[in-house]
Parts: sequence; structure tokens; C-alpha cells
Amino acid sequence: MVNWQVTATTIYCDAVDEEVTLLVYKDWSIKCTGYGKYGEPSKEMLSLLKKKSKQSKRRLKCTGPECQRVTQYKEKLFAEEAKQGYSE
Repeated sequence: MVNWQVTATTIYCDAVDEEVTLLVYKDWSIKCTGYGKYGEPSKEMLSLLKKKSKQSKRRLKCTGPECQRVTQYKEKLFAEEAKQGYSE
């Protein structure tokens, strides 16, 4: 069992061309601020994504709450916790 309540990190998400914050809770559930903003975008956010897509010359779209970036960070934390468990 982890000895923290929540941990967070900010990463660059190339799917939306912006920094997002990943929050991992004690029960290993995870939240991405990018998904909250771009997962089901408002008309305003959709317009912003289209504009950014044109500028970057590639299609930008949030790939969901369990994207590879989220999964990789969660796995990294899980490995760190497992390593700490062995050293105690």
C-alpha cells in the first residue's frame, strides 16, 4: 500500500500540444487535466485545437484518460513503489 494520498506531475502532451498535469491517487486512479479540457472539448476548445493543428501541421486530439502518457507515468510510479517495498 502506498504511503501518499496523491502525487502529481506536469508533462508535455504532444497529442494536444500543451502541458498537462497528471494526478495519481492512493487507489491508483488517475486524472489528466488535458482530458478534462480536451477530452470532450467545448466549441471554444475545439476551435483552439483546430488552430493549433493548422500551426503544427498535424491533427491534435486528446486520446483519452488512459492514453500512453498516463499509462507510462502510472507504471513508473508503480515500479518506484515496488522498488521501495523491496528496500524496506
